[in-house]
Amino acid sequence: MNHYTDVFLKSFGDFARYTWSEITFQVDPWYVNYFWWLIVLSLVVWGLEIAFPWRKNQPRIRKDFWMDAFFMFFNFYIFKLIIFMAFSNVTELAFKDLTGGDLSRFALIDVSVMPAWAQLLLFFLATDFIQWFTHVLLHRFNWLWQFHKVHHSVEQMGFAAHLRYHWMENVFYTPMKYIAVMLIGGFTPEQAFIVFYFAIAIGHLNHANINVPYGPLKYILNSPQMHIWHHAYEIPKNHPRGVNFGITLSIWDYIFRTNYIPADGRDIRLGFEGIEKFPKKFLGLNLYGFRKTAG
Repeated sequence: MNHYTDVFLKSFGDFARYTWSEITFQVDPWYVNYFWWLIVLSLVVWGLEIAFPWRKNQPRIRKDFWMDAFFMFFNFYIFKLIIFMAFSNVTELAFKDLTGGDLSRFALIDVSVMPAWAQLLLFFLATDFIQWFTHVLLHRFNWLWQFHKVHHSVEQMGFAAHLRYHWMENVFYTPMKYIAVMLIGGFTPEQAFIVFYFAIAIGHLNHANINVPYGPLKYILNSPQMHIWHHAYEIPKNHPRGVNFGITLSIWDYIFRTNYIPADGRDIRLGFEGIEKFPKKFLGLNLYGFRKTAG
């Protein structure tokens, strides 16, 4: 039991030091510096919103902009520093102890024997599908939906809304991502970083106040014009649990017939029934979901 305690306590200092190394440009290789990459990406997409707004009447600093910006750093850094990184490391250690430490024997396929481009593509497809499936679960089960409502409480869409989500979603998504890691053996950390960065970039764009002319690529990649309907206040009767669950790729929605783009959704109302009474402040949003609810 002592090794679990040691890992738990050590995680706080390790993550704090790594975060500081990112802030002070000391990470090696340089391209894994997620802290500054997130800031630069956010500024670029925000600049696109200002220069080419889809909803021209929406303020440049929209409703809840600064709170959503804080959510970005809370979910990726502050929450991890407080507890989640330690929890994740202990969970990973327990999982390895239960499985004998050799995860490769669970792999359905070993990508290390494939060309580099095929490795990256397969890992990307697998992780994106698992995230799509997890997203569907967040809408299908009421107790999960109560936490996911925080993300849907956005009333004016913009790039920073991408990372407004309840911290419990970290708890749901992380084990599902471990499944992809376990079932696909032989991938490299560099591939994981590339897939992760690409997903964050597309997620920013999907929530941004811009009109992206994807053309035929709309059947492959998610877009602001598709994702806005995922946040629509009024949802179609034949999809009472939601539509357009794609994270990076839209193809899963077209395959499983959860796609829905009935019209130009530029000015549609966002949210859900009862949003008027939903918490508006950061603390209230992060405490939501732990009480019994009917909706």
